[in-house]
Order: sequence, then C-alpha cells, then structure tokens
Amino acid sequence: MNRAMIVAIDGPAGSGKSTVAFELARRLGFVHLDTGAMYRALTWLAARDGVDVEDGAALARLARENPVSFSAEGRVEIAGEDVSSNIRAGEIDRLVPAVARHPEVREVMRERQRSLGSVGDTVIEGRDIGSVVAPNAEVKIFLVADEDERVRRRSADRPETSADSLAAELRRRDQRDAANTQPANDAVLLDTTDLTVDQVVVCIAELVEARR
Repeated sequence: MNRAMIVAIDGPAGSGKSTVAFELARRLGFVHLDTGAMYRALTWLAARDGVDVEDGAALARLARENPVSFSAEGRVEIAGEDVSSNIRAGEIDRLVPAVARHPEVREVMRERQRSLGSVGDTVIEGRDIGSVVAPNAEVKIFLVADEDERVRRRSADRPETSADSLAAELRRRDQRDAANTQPANDAVLLDTTDLTVDQVVVCIAELVEARR
C-alpha cells in the first residue's frame, strides 16, 4: 500500500494559499488542511474562556486539551463546537497573531497538524509547512505575488478597508511572520501575480501527478 501523499503549500498573506489549496484538494480528492484556521480556532477558544493571549504556556495547554478537528465537509471544530464562521470575526483577526507567535503553541499545533496530515492524501497550507510541519512532503510549493496584487486580493475580501490600510497591514504581517514564512530548500517557487487560480492549480496538480 502506498503511503499518504502530502502537498505542502506555503507563502505570505495574499499569495493565494487558501484558495489554491482548497481548489487543489477538491480537484485531486485530497483532504484540505488549513493550519491558519487551527490557530484562529484556538484564538476563539482563548477569547471565550478568558485565557490571556500573552500566556504561551496557558495557550499551549488549552490547545493540547482541545485539539482542533475538521468535519468531512471541512467545517472547523474545537471544544465540541463548529467555529467555522466565528473564527473569521475581526476580533479574531486582531488577536490571532499574538496567539500564533508563542513557540510552545506552535509546537502543539504542529503535532496536531502532522497527526491530521497522516490519515490520507492531504493538501496542507499555512506557514512553515514544507520546512517544519511536513519536511517529507512529496510536493512543496511556495507561493508569492507582488504587493499590489496581494492588496487587490485582500480588498476583495475586505471591501470596507482602504487599499492603503491593507497594504500597511500586509507589510506588518510580512515582518511579523518572516521567521515562519521561508521556503523549504526543495520547494518550488510559484509567482501567482499574473496567474488565475485555475492556472496555479493545474500547475501544482501536474507536479503531484509527476511525483506519484
């Protein structure tokens, strides 16, 4: 029996990770694992339970005691609740960077991500996936895009926010996430600036088929 295949997709905010990973998984019949949603779910639970987002040890304990899971339909669940909609709230956007920066939290989440990614063919997307979470992934992709295009994409999701504000936010995120947003040595760099989602998905799907 062939072992489960992992496709690791990394890249900065606005590079297209989530959209591409979702569509690629659907097309290939793979499981889609959104690691960013896992940190958001933990952030939601910490806010609900009054856990200090500056207390890394307490957050790691909360994550260990309440492992994030995904339903067959891709819904995000934690502590017995479907939080798929809750984790997209503006308050979670504001708090999640503080939660995700703690090394002890990242270690617990990485263990969970590896566990979820071992049950079948999986597309895992997020940060430090190819280099840390799944260093043995058969296919590693690092998506990039120029800043103007990344801002345009974010504007489509958040039309109420000005382009200047989104550009400044992206720069802050890039700086904050720099340590965890580096391509693995054997990753394929793919510039999505001038590509459609379908073009990116086709390109990665061809790599997957070539390495099966």
